[in-house]
Parts: sequence; structure tokens; C-alpha cells
Amino acid sequence: MPRPKVHDDALRARLRDRAGQLLSSDGVAGLSLRKLASDVGTSTTAVYSLFGGKPGLVKTLVDEAFRRLGARLAAVPDSGDPATGLVALGLAYRDAALDDPHLYDAMFGSAELDDESRGLRDAAFEPLVKAVERAMRADVLRGDANAATVALGLWAALHGLVSLQLRDAVPAGGGDPGEGFAAMVRAAVDGWRS
Repeated sequence: MPRPKVHDDALRARLRDRAGQLLSSDGVAGLSLRKLASDVGTSTTAVYSLFGGKPGLVKTLVDEAFRRLGARLAAVPDSGDPATGLVALGLAYRDAALDDPHLYDAMFGSAELDDESRGLRDAAFEPLVKAVERAMRADVLRGDANAATVALGLWAALHGLVSLQLRDAVPAGGGDPGEGFAAMVRAAVDGWRS
């Protein structure tokens, strides 16, 4: 008679969910496998068996976060105005980062990305590229630029603004990044105008 499966999909889901909560509250550095296992009522062996250890667990969380980010950006409704649509994507990106700053840090800093994770990151970036392409076809943005380059430039501006806000690193006199975020994103979009 075969041994019963101790480390099943239900345990995997519980570990993943609790790890997501711990990562959200404490960051990657504060994600303790002992605490995680204790909270879920299992041993650290389960984490190693199901995820290969902490790096595999963090990878699972980061990969899912990239999927959610891509879905969130893809769900931004088409406003009819390509420039307004780009600003709406920027606001959705900012909201995603502010909703879970530690996970955002893991996605774009502390986690090592393998090929699969980089592919998920690139797929999350795709709604921005598509929005830039629409804006270029509508002659709202310069048609002589490469859409991926424009999208990367806009993403870099978004990422920089969000990172400054998350780290409370806006210089004195720099204004409230929350209040001015849409204006700053709009200015970045305007820099690529036809």
C-alpha cells in the first residue's frame, strides 16, 4: 500500500498564501521559513519538499505577482484617448505597488529572476507596449520611435516615481508624489508627443 501524500496541493496553497502575507508585512529578508511552517502547522521540510526552499518559494510569489500585475494592467479600460490611457496604466501600476510594497521590492529588486520569471515580467509589461503602439498609430506619440523603447522610458519614469514614494525619498520641496503622480506621468507621455 502506498504511503499517503503528506505534502499535497492544499498544503502548498496554505504555505504560499501565508508566505505572501509574511512577505507583504516583513519583506523577503523577514520571511522566515520556521515562522511560516509554524504558522501553517507543518515543518520546514514541507517548504523544501514543495518549493525547494526559500528561493523557490519567493520565486513562486514573485511569478504570481507578475501575473497579477499583467492582469491588472490589461484590465485598464480603453478611455478612447491614447494619452489618457497611458496615464491610467501608470496609475494602475502605482496602485499595484502601493498595495503591496514588499512584493513590489521582491519583483523589481531583491529576487533573482530566472528565464520563466523574466518572461512573466515581460508579459506584465506588454499592456504598456500595446498602449504605446495604439498611441503611435493614432499619431498621439511620435511615429518614428520604437514602441518598446518608448514603453521602457515610460516604465522607467513610473518605476522611479513609485520607488521614491515607497521609500519616502521625495526630496523636501518635491511635492506630494501621490497628488502629482498623474501630472508627472502625463509629462513623461508628453515628452513622446508627435
